[in-house]
Amino acid sequence: MDHNFSVSLEKVAKTLSLETIYAPNELSSILITCADLNRPGIQLAGFYDFFDQDRIQILGKAEFGYLELFTQDKLGKRLDKFFSLKPPAVIICRELEVLPKMVECAKKYEVALMRTPEATTNFQTLLGSMLGIELAPRITRHGVLVEVYGEGILLLGESGVGKSETAIELVKRGHRLIADDAVEIRRVSNKSLVGTSPENIRHFVELRGIGIINARRIFGMGAVKVTEKIDMVIQLEPWDTNKVYDRMGMENEQTEILGNKVPSLTIPVKPGRNLAVIIEVAAMNNRQKKMGYNAAQELLQKLGMLENKDSTSTADWDAF
Repeated sequence: MDHNFSVSLEKVAKTLSLETIYAPNELSSILITCADLNRPGIQLAGFYDFFDQDRIQILGKAEFGYLELFTQDKLGKRLDKFFSLKPPAVIICRELEVLPKMVECAKKYEVALMRTPEATTNFQTLLGSMLGIELAPRITRHGVLVEVYGEGILLLGESGVGKSETAIELVKRGHRLIADDAVEIRRVSNKSLVGTSPENIRHFVELRGIGIINARRIFGMGAVKVTEKIDMVIQLEPWDTNKVYDRMGMENEQTEILGNKVPSLTIPVKPGRNLAVIIEVAAMNNRQKKMGYNAAQELLQKLGMLENKDSTSTADWDAF
């Protein structure tokens, strides 16, 4: 999915407590579209091949130490060339003293100039992490996201299958709700997906027969969470007597979301099944698998069937 997401410099400045030295316009109108960052030491040395002008530029002790080597005339030419490429913002770290020529060039080329007391490496990590989340590819899926024993569980299924009711039962059992009905999923890395709720419906849950409730106000702040990594997808579906469901857990099913593959299960729903308890067990079992333990493999090993597991069928299992 090719979407161009952006975040305002105002939000970046507010989140990371940046001091504004100069801004050509309202910070809310300056949009950041690139999550990559740049420390322009090589550019200040005069090499501008492969320079990405959409990146925020970060200046630290090393860059300032290098600039101190120049005469005033040469310093002016280097900074003029650098600011003329109009990056979205130049941020000075360690609260270093801003050179008057920097302010002059920032005003001349209308480039936002800001400052932070943070150490350069620490700030680069903080800013990179924030931009990685704000600019991540994303989709919205109909479902429910809950945190169960530290595992982010995404519940999917057709409308009316019981996702919201199960989420409320899990909250009553001490777990936390992240999103109901609409889950906004972001790919923050090639291995990680993070889910959250659209802000306008955050903490609200629809229960048929009751209506809309606010989970945070009814169950308290400890019952909700803003974001959570998605560790497992559970598909809830009405019980189909003609379908053969996995009874051993040897098959590692996966669901692909935004190009990332997430472990998944299909759980049939019928009267009498306690879905909240089943999902708790699924979350704990998923964590054990991530730590290298698989109960089905251990049982097959005890039964002497491990070498032949590829040919083991449900009928073979039914014999025991």
